[in-house]
Amino acid sequence: MPCDSKLDFLVKQHFAHLALMEMDPGRKVAQVNDFNNHLPVEVGALHIGRITVPGRPERPILVAPSELANRSTHSLEGRAALLHAIAHIEFNAINLALDAVCRFSDMPDAYYCDWLQVAREEALHFTLLSEHLASLGYAYGDFPAHNGLWEMAVKTDDDVMARMALVPRILEARGLDVTPGIREKLKQSGDHRACEILDLILRDEIGHVQIGNRWFHWCCAERGLDPVPTFVGLLRDYDAVLPRGKLNYPARRAAGFSDEELELIESIKLV
Repeated sequence: MPCDSKLDFLVKQHFAHLALMEMDPGRKVAQVNDFNNHLPVEVGALHIGRITVPGRPERPILVAPSELANRSTHSLEGRAALLHAIAHIEFNAINLALDAVCRFSDMPDAYYCDWLQVAREEALHFTLLSEHLASLGYAYGDFPAHNGLWEMAVKTDDDVMARMALVPRILEARGLDVTPGIREKLKQSGDHRACEILDLILRDEIGHVQIGNRWFHWCCAERGLDPVPTFVGLLRDYDAVLPRGKLNYPARRAAGFSDEELELIESIKLV
């Protein structure tokens, strides 16, 4: 659907909310990939409150990160657990993109087009990973998972600038750092299909983080704020924790991080 009218955007926001609250993963993916079959006849301005639990199936069971299954790739079960964890991230990322569309009003047209495209790409990632898990004899929901991505979505549901700063630029950007190492482990285990899927995910995720960077900087410009100190303030105000480990500088630069921002992230991690 082209993004060419105010009504069009109202319809997209209502659609995004319907898809966000859909519990069945297969139906959620289908709704993301086909707007026209799920549109309400009449739409008005959409105002949604806090969503502590978005549309998700009863399984996987959500646990603390310390309780997650062993993800060693030396065994089939460990490899499946690792791929399941990535699939869970991609499922959450579908909901995050949909929430970015339906929650925040009065953004430019391109903002909604960007995040709907992200939702479609995350749905593809989830589908590919689910299909590969099935080829290994497993399914989404077979292993426990954690809820860290959505917890930050709830924290930042009051401000689009905070959402752009702390979800795409912090939590989702971590995928740029860790994916090459995960890919190498899967390559050593002989899982070439998983490597192909991760290559696609890394390519797309660079674009997703770039979208988050673009709209964070747009929000700062609209409010007359300097992005770097604003980012530091948001980290403090929302009690966000920077992930540990080495940064993937080439991927992060491709995603729109400036050298100043990367140096800042490194310096904060060392404190």
